[in-house]
This record gives sequence, C-alpha cells and structure tokens, in this order.
Amino acid sequence: MPSIALPATTDTPAVALPSFDAVLFDCDGVLVDSEPITHRVLRAMLEASGWKLTLEECMRIFIGKAVRSEAARIEAHTGAPLTDAWMAEFYERRNAALAAELEPIAGALQAVEAAHRRMAGRIACASGADRYKVELQLAKAGLMPYFEGRVFSGHEMPRTKPAPDVYLAAAAALGVPPGQCLVVEDTVTGVTAGVAAGATVVGYSPMAWGHDPAEALRAAGAAVVIGAMGELPALLGAA
Repeated sequence: MPSIALPATTDTPAVALPSFDAVLFDCDGVLVDSEPITHRVLRAMLEASGWKLTLEECMRIFIGKAVRSEAARIEAHTGAPLTDAWMAEFYERRNAALAAELEPIAGALQAVEAAHRRMAGRIACASGADRYKVELQLAKAGLMPYFEGRVFSGHEMPRTKPAPDVYLAAAAALGVPPGQCLVVEDTVTGVTAGVAAGATVVGYSPMAWGHDPAEALRAAGAAVVIGAMGELPALLGAA
C-alpha cells in the first residue's frame, strides 16, 4: 500500500505509515473526556465501601479496565464481595453523571469527520466499555451519526481488551482485514489489543492526566503517538 508521511510534531519524529482502509476508534479518553467523570463516581463508591483512594490513584488503577475485572482487588481492599447490586448502582450513578457533564475530546469531532470522509464511512467505535455507556457518550458528544450500527463493546465479546476480540469484530463487520485498519487508543491496554488484532495503532497521549504516557504507548506497540486529536487527519492524508 502507498505510504502517508506524517510530519514531525513536538512528540513524534517524522514517520511514514501505510494508507488504511478503515479506522477503529476507542471511545473513553479518545473521543470523549469521560474518565475523570467515571472515576470520580467510582472513587466515591469505593471510599463508601471502605477503600479510600485519591482520584489520581483510582484512575491509575482502573483506566482501560472493566471494573469487574478488578473484583479481586476491590474485594481485598473493602472486605466485601463485589455484588451485582453494587455494580448496578455504580452504572446508574456513572451514567447520570456522564449524561449531565460529558464533553467530547478537543478535536475529536473534526478527526472523526475526516476519518469518515477519507475511509468512505468505514470507521467504527470499538470500546472495552458496556454498550449503553458507549452509545450514551457518542450521542451526548454528537458523534453517533458517524458510528450508527458500527459500535462494538468488549462486554459482548468472549474476551475484552487487552484481548483483540473487539477490534477483530469491528474489522470483520467493516469487511476490512485487521492489517489494513488503523486503531486509535490512549491506554496500554487498548494499544495491546490493537496490536494483537494485527492493526497499526496510533497512540493518543495529550499532556493531561488520565492518558498513558507516550513512551508507555510506544513500548506497547503504538507505531506513532500524537498529542492532540487534531493531528489525526494529517496522518490519514485527510488534512
């Protein structure tokens, strides 16, 4: 495939990446600024259950992971089982906060528009979160028209991230081999999933809390790391 030259940025030396036939976006932290909201709710509920954390500590532990996947750790610190009722309350409180407060990541709408145009509609959102949350967030951020019918949740797969299942499902639904897909991720967990799927991964690591640092994303296999979503259209040759 022909290559697209990516100009040097403050974070990334000039590189040449192949052209792609589809773009697969993570959701939390890539398209929407949801992590501080979600983890504020989670931190408060964990404290009420007996595990006191700062917001920064909570985000460091849980970003990129399903809460249930950390059940053993939660139970060890709270001394109580992680029940379905506790999770239901967390989802309810989280969803209410997201519906009230959520904003898109700066530059995400323009990046998605450019990808949608460049890929002739072959884009998808492939998240480790539950479908209700993903679709709520995309709708709130004004992004759902670009992803309608192309939303994939790790909760509905045999394995969630860092396993590649959700990215493999998204690529298959678009009819594009994973090796011709570009994945956009902001966590080591997500980069690992994209690489395992056989895709090329772009890491997103702005100078803000809640995103894994650029060096960690590169170590996990990201081909290039950008510091702003506004850099993505140039990478796609769609600037």
